[in-house]
Amino acid sequence: MTDRFADKLLAWYDQHGRHNLPWHHDRNAYRVWVSEIMLQQTQVTTVIPYFEAFMERFPTVRDLAEAPVDDVLSHWSGLGYYARARNLHKAATQVVDEFGGEFPANAETLETLTGIGRSTAAAIVAQAFGKRAAILDGNVKRVLARHHAVPGWPGRTGVLRQLWEYAEEHTPDERVRDYTQAIMDLGAMVCTRSKPECNACPVSDTCQAFARNETHLYPGSKPKKAKPEKTTWMLILEDTEGRVLLERRPPSGIWGGLWSLPELDPAHGADELQQACERELGLECHEPELISGFRHTFSHYHLHIQPARLSVQRQKGVAESGRFQWFYPDQALNMGLPAPIRTLLTEPEQTALL
Repeated sequence: MTDRFADKLLAWYDQHGRHNLPWHHDRNAYRVWVSEIMLQQTQVTTVIPYFEAFMERFPTVRDLAEAPVDDVLSHWSGLGYYARARNLHKAATQVVDEFGGEFPANAETLETLTGIGRSTAAAIVAQAFGKRAAILDGNVKRVLARHHAVPGWPGRTGVLRQLWEYAEEHTPDERVRDYTQAIMDLGAMVCTRSKPECNACPVSDTCQAFARNETHLYPGSKPKKAKPEKTTWMLILEDTEGRVLLERRPPSGIWGGLWSLPELDPAHGADELQQACERELGLECHEPELISGFRHTFSHYHLHIQPARLSVQRQKGVAESGRFQWFYPDQALNMGLPAPIRTLLTEPEQTALL
């Protein structure tokens, strides 16, 4: 049975959709997979230059699997949600070790790979292999929630189940590659979060939210919680050779696996930083130079960062191995650094704007 929703959407896509995105060229499962992971919680315009640089450095899944994780994180720096990059590296290793470097062509097997969920697996199957598979990323959730007036936050199990049912119902047997791109494009270009262009929508005549003038109600919002506020000292410690001290963060959690600046408890006053550096890091330092502080927002809290630059005159405890290492500035900038830390090392005066 022909689905009118799909027919109208495909006709719109043929005329107005995006047909020339970088991952549409030389399309294969690897390129589709990387683009899908990058596009999670990140806009297309932001992703494009990262994707192109990533493909230049890691043109195949084997190249990615064999690369040091620091190299992968370095090419991800600025995209955020760094667990995505660590999972990419792990999954690439799985594809090489378990599947001989070839991506499985079915969604169930793809979902066994690290970091690949139901919608991402379906997108790979549809986009790379042309097989029927329903997707449900953020844009698609918004389109379907409005079109069928599905109440509630999509993060709730019942709401998500209902949206998956509609996603399955509308996905056609033919032109599934175009359809999956079309419904993502509709959400990104027309059925946007705020001020959707309903008059330009090819399926507005059957959209329940539009008929009720209630597009602003769908999808339902996530229940809000006040984000806690945290504070930390971040230290730019420079030795007599002009090297800077970096600390590798734990593999899980905020900025997991990335290199960052050593931190000290905010309870220390500025006049206590020298003593704290000697006591906690084994470094004798000159008086600190304070840099403008700034606030960085994570998904679940705000972090107030107060940077300080200190010249190290003598080392007693920090070794060049394991958790702490000294790097020359050009070396440091080639490591996997969080974007605010990269800015802090290159343009400290700009950090107040972050």
